[in-house]
Amino acid sequence: MLKLSKNEFRALQKAELEILKEADRICRKHGIPYVIIAGTLLGAVRHRGFIPWDDDTDIALLRKDYERFRRVCREELRDRPFYFQDDRRTRGYRWGYGKLRMANTVFRREHQEHMPYEQGISIDVFPLDGVPDSAFLRLIKNAECFVVRKLLWSEAGRIAERDPAKRLVYRILSRIPEKAVLKYYHGMIRRAGKSTKYVRILMFPTRNRVYGYKRAWYENSAEMEFEGCIFRGIAQYEEYLRFKFGNYLKYPPRKERERMQHPVSAFKLPGDDRCERFLQTNSTGSCRENGPSFSERVLPRTFSAEVCRIFRVSGIFL
Repeated sequence: MLKLSKNEFRALQKAELEILKEADRICRKHGIPYVIIAGTLLGAVRHRGFIPWDDDTDIALLRKDYERFRRVCREELRDRPFYFQDDRRTRGYRWGYGKLRMANTVFRREHQEHMPYEQGISIDVFPLDGVPDSAFLRLIKNAECFVVRKLLWSEAGRIAERDPAKRLVYRILSRIPEKAVLKYYHGMIRRAGKSTKYVRILMFPTRNRVYGYKRAWYENSAEMEFEGCIFRGIAQYEEYLRFKFGNYLKYPPRKERERMQHPVSAFKLPGDDRCERFLQTNSTGSCRENGPSFSERVLPRTFSAEVCRIFRVSGIFL
């Protein structure tokens, strides 16, 4: 795992801020409601910006608004340095929510190097689907979400999981065709209630015993300051944050803060040219993923350039 320096970490947050500003621009232009949520909302309330140890940025949209957002992204991002990914647009993408990424950057998650899509610096774009008003039926729905989520995760879990027995289970599950799992997931979306009191992100853990969140929280937004910019946040943020975090004004222990950072194996900031690009085709003529390889993380300029030159001349691709 790469350990980002303080300067790198802050630069990562600033890159995510630019992506968030782009999402806000698109939503305001097309009248699409959204809200910042989770740690991003907590950061806005408690820090007026990023939580100092948080490398994540989250927004959420009710399903109908999410579908509008993903549709307009195709045209809006045509000449912009950003791109949108989700399971219907990106081959091999196995998460049940979207990511808005910054082009010409790298933020490759550890143990996900084999996933067949670009992994640039991103923010999470979460769709919210209705879940039953009945507490018992929400419990059943939570179990269904858990199983489908693990099926989608299995392609990463077969490598990332440390426990040998669980890793074997993921290897078996990963043999189930991705297309079949996604078809079932899309059926879950179609069956979701459109006017229930509770909603949730179907393919993301809901760590509460209610197994959902109040729809009203996401229907009523207010302007909130975040890193000197204005975004839309949950108007009833106190109730939401108490529900999600308890005493949200209290800082977590230092060890917990470290666990909030995602492990990465490759990292490149926008405009970082310390390692020139490798050739984009190999000897067979097939294309490689666009972007830097091997020395994507910060290395001394001269050493990095020499490494790149040696591998390029040798015809070696890492």
